[in-house]
Amino acid sequence: MTSTGDFETLVQRYRPELLAHCYRMLGSVHDAEELVQETCLRAWRARDRYDPSRASLRTWLYRIATNACLTALDGLGRRPMPSGLVTESEPLRPLVHGGEATWLQPLPDSLGAPATAAIDRGSLRLAFVAALQLLSPRERAVLILRDVLDYPAAEAADILETSAAAVNSSLQRARARIRAAGVLQEQVAEPSDAEQRSWVDRYMTAFVRADIQGLLQVVTEDVLMEMPPMVNWFTGRENYASFMGWVFAKAGKAWRLLPVRANGQAGFAAYRRRDAGMFELHTLQVFTVTAGGISRISVFQDADVFAAFGLAQKVDG
Repeated sequence: MTSTGDFETLVQRYRPELLAHCYRMLGSVHDAEELVQETCLRAWRARDRYDPSRASLRTWLYRIATNACLTALDGLGRRPMPSGLVTESEPLRPLVHGGEATWLQPLPDSLGAPATAAIDRGSLRLAFVAALQLLSPRERAVLILRDVLDYPAAEAADILETSAAAVNSSLQRARARIRAAGVLQEQVAEPSDAEQRSWVDRYMTAFVRADIQGLLQVVTEDVLMEMPPMVNWFTGRENYASFMGWVFAKAGKAWRLLPVRANGQAGFAAYRRRDAGMFELHTLQVFTVTAGGISRISVFQDADVFAAFGLAQKVDG
């Protein structure tokens, strides 16, 4: 085919979008990185069998990656968010841990996927990836191949080793479930990165002041808040205000916030004051921002998520 160096260079060109693809399929940063490594290894081993007259290198790599993901997903449960798993909670109900549930993880922008021109950033949004987890693995693969990557039905069928009719049938079911999850509207008329950062900066200013009225000025009327690994979630400004009042009463009003980006969305890591003037890592929060303000707050408190973002456990006061 090509020299070893040329082959590795060609494959590395597609690595960010393969990472995005595996992440959409698996909902886990660590698992997605492992599957990209496996895809590259499988491609290397099969390089002499690659026939460019039958498929582009990109399509060939997506075939390997998709089937590796489907194999990895065999027998595994979904990685939802709490709002896709249980009914809405009262805001002051005691927090309930999800036990052995495996939750969707945010994808750090630092890994490069959202910045790649070939990737539709809307397809990496947390709400969309969470909705994908409601689908069966094959429905997930079909929807991604057809509606995110724009493969024709015949090519998607070739990648999945099935018929175009089967692909179209799965696509209809998948689209119906995604519509029912109510995430398509969030892909429309999204504010610019600067506007999103402005809303989140205002939120951060109010947060460090423990200013609930200030926070209410930047969240939408139907704001949704969820916080895996807790199963609790709720919607609406009034519920949000009640919960944040409880948070500041329990965790204190002294915070340090470090901006982060995940899934192409703005967010921050929250550190609360503990002892000796140190601030201890508390949560990582990611925001969905609309023209009218922050509509969804996804709060993560998980060691694997913290590690994926390279967050220190403590920072100076």
